[in-house]
Amino acid sequence: MERYDLVVYGASGFTGQYVVEYVHRAALETGVTWAVAGRNESKLLQVLNQASEVVGADLKETPKIICDCSDTESLSRMARQARVVLNCVGPYRFFGEMVVEACVENGAHHVDISGEPGYLEKMQLNYHAKAVDNEVYVVGACGFDSIPADLGQTCVKKEMKGDVNSIETFLNVTIPPLPGAAINFGTWQSAIHGFANSRDLAGIRRALYPEKLPTPKYKLKPRGNMFHCNEMDSYAMPFLGSDRSVMMRSQRGFYHEKDEHPSQIQCYVLMRWWNCILTIFMGMIFGFLASYKFGRSLLENHPKFFSFGAVSKQGVPKQKAAETNFELTLFGKGWATKGDHDSPPNRVVKTVVKGKNVGYGSTCECMVQAGLVLLFEPDRLPGVGGVYPPGFAFAETTLVSRLNKHDVTFESSVVTSE
Repeated sequence: MERYDLVVYGASGFTGQYVVEYVHRAALETGVTWAVAGRNESKLLQVLNQASEVVGADLKETPKIICDCSDTESLSRMARQARVVLNCVGPYRFFGEMVVEACVENGAHHVDISGEPGYLEKMQLNYHAKAVDNEVYVVGACGFDSIPADLGQTCVKKEMKGDVNSIETFLNVTIPPLPGAAINFGTWQSAIHGFANSRDLAGIRRALYPEKLPTPKYKLKPRGNMFHCNEMDSYAMPFLGSDRSVMMRSQRGFYHEKDEHPSQIQCYVLMRWWNCILTIFMGMIFGFLASYKFGRSLLENHPKFFSFGAVSKQGVPKQKAAETNFELTLFGKGWATKGDHDSPPNRVVKTVVKGKNVGYGSTCECMVQAGLVLLFEPDRLPGVGGVYPPGFAFAETTLVSRLNKHDVTFESSVVTSE
C-alpha cells in the first residue's frame, strides 16, 4: 500500500483546514506527497475547495482517506498509508490516544498540536517503549504550544555554551481590537477538562519520572501571582499553559539521556495590571466551576458568557486571527562552562521568538515543518523512535532554521557575561 509522506488527519476541523494550506505550500517547496483524512468525504472536499481558492491551485483531487476515531480499524488503515500523520483532532484528551496507538502499531510517525499536559505525558508513559521498538516517533505539542518555548530553550542552551541554571519565559500576545472571540472553543474545552483532571497528572508523573531531578545549588524563585517585570517593563503573571510542563520533559530528556545539567523553568505572560486582576478573578470562577460536573457543563455550554466574550463555539474570526501575533522572550542564566560551579550564574542569554497568527498561522507552520523534519532528518533525531517533546526531539535538527525561513523567527544573544 502506498504511503503518503504527510496525512492531515482532521483536515475539516478548525485548525486542520488551515494546515491543508501549509501542507500544500510545503509540497511545492519539497515535493512531498500528501493526503487529507477525516470521517466525512464531502467536508474534506469542501475544505480542499476552500483551500484551492486561498492558494490559487486546484486541490480537489488530493487523496482522501475516510476514517473515524471511534473506528480503530479505519485509523489503522489511515496510519498504514502515512509516513507522518499530522493529527489536528482535539481535544486530544478525548480523541488523541487512539490515533497515537494506531500510528505506533502501524509504523507512522505522529505529530500533534496538543497543549494538554495530561494527554502528552500519558502518551509518553504508555507508548514510548512500543514506539522505540517499532522505530516510530511521536512528538506532541508541535504548535504554538509549545515549539516556541521548547525550541527556544534549546537556542538558549546553544548560545550559553555551558550549563544553563535557569530559564524564565515571558509571553506577549497582541490581539487586535476587532469584534469576535480571541480563543478557539477547543482550547477552552481542553482547559476545562485539564483542570478537572489535574490530579491524574501527578500520578502519571510519578510513574513517568520516579527519580527526582537533583536539587539546584542556585535556586530560581517564582515571582508571584502578579508582579512588575523590570526586564520587560510590563506587569506579568504565571502562564498556565503547557509550556513549562513540555519544557521540563525536555529537561528530563537532556538530563537522563544526555547527562546534561538540568535547568529550572518558570513561565509568565505579560499583561496590563488590570488584565492581570481580571484574569485572576476569571480564573477563580473557572477553577471552581471546572471542579464540578455541573460547572463544566456551564462552561462548555456558555463559553462566551464565562470567558467575557473571549471564547466562542464559532471560532476566531479569520481577520482577527490573522492579526493576533506573539512574541516570546526567554532569559537564561548560567555559565560559559560545564561542570561544577562554585559561583552563581554569571552569563545571561536572551532568545526572542516571534510569530504571526498564533492559532492558524504560526501553529500550522510549526506543525508542518516538524513533520518535514521527521521525514528528512531521521539521523538527527534521538535514538530510533519514541515519544518525545519537541525541544528534545528536534534539538539537533534544522527545525529552528526552517522556521526562521517561514515567519516563525528565533533570535539569540548574550546579554551579560563575566
